[in-house]
Amino acid sequence: MLQDNFARQFSYVRLSLTERCNFKCQYCLPNGYQACSPEPALNLQEISNLVAGLVELGIWKIRLTGGEPTLRRDLLEIIQLIRSFPQIKTLAITTNAYKLGAHLDEYIAAGLTNLNISMDSLNRERFYQITQVDKLDAIQQTIQQALASNLQQVKINAVLIKHSLDELADFLTYIQDKALSLRFIELMQTSDNQAYFQENYVSAEVLRAKLQALGWIEQPRQYGAGPAIEFRQPNSIGSVGIIAPYSKNFCSSCNRLRFTQDGALRLCLFGDENYSLRHLLQNPNQREELKASIIKCMGNKSIGHQLAQAKTGNIMNLSNVGG
Repeated sequence: MLQDNFARQFSYVRLSLTERCNFKCQYCLPNGYQACSPEPALNLQEISNLVAGLVELGIWKIRLTGGEPTLRRDLLEIIQLIRSFPQIKTLAITTNAYKLGAHLDEYIAAGLTNLNISMDSLNRERFYQITQVDKLDAIQQTIQQALASNLQQVKINAVLIKHSLDELADFLTYIQDKALSLRFIELMQTSDNQAYFQENYVSAEVLRAKLQALGWIEQPRQYGAGPAIEFRQPNSIGSVGIIAPYSKNFCSSCNRLRFTQDGALRLCLFGDENYSLRHLLQNPNQREELKASIIKCMGNKSIGHQLAQAKTGNIMNLSNVGG
């Protein structure tokens, strides 16, 4: 298994399929999608060559991200391709679900196992204020569709901003009778959202205290899990997770790497460097060189980000690196 200089092991890759997005979320793309990379997104053959190398390095979990991954017209083929590797046990997608409902069943049949849907508010007007898209009802219908399927896990992602605390009771009621994992993700500063961050940031510790006061109990971390701290409450079917990148020692449990839509390895979401490996994805015969390059790059992974010091690396917005 891949390992860095700090004995952290890596079994999980987030693969961005596109930097394009059809939402205008105020914390990410308030002015809508603007092209950042001059390069086209990886094609099917390049993705196949990448995954072939990753599984030989011990990767067994892949999450497809963006931008908005459902904007890829070949998403079904990508899912089929990745699941053709028996080493991949978990294939997840993070999506705003705008276009998901019509294709969800065929994605699941192709091998999708896990689903994260972004839903930052349960209030229609507020949802529109955040995203500039009036699709909350359709997204909630897609959530119900996902819950009725045979997916291994369905999660809801909500960026933690000040209004989230006002809606906490509604969110907890929403998941009470649903097998959902609700994830609150601390708002993260980027070079493009500094004013929004200053106005809307709230520490995850505030949310943790509120949950504990309501009887939610912190759970042990599961093998291969992401960075969320999980909470459960005896009277709720659903669970709550908190992803708190500003917390102390957040990076100590890091188990993920990122590949951008144009084939660059990104060791840290808030780092300064992308290691372009696309030239090694053109031919299956380059697999050993690809693996050696990934292993070499691992030696440059830092012990942690410096978000608490307002150092956001070279990230302009979350859409252009896959979140």
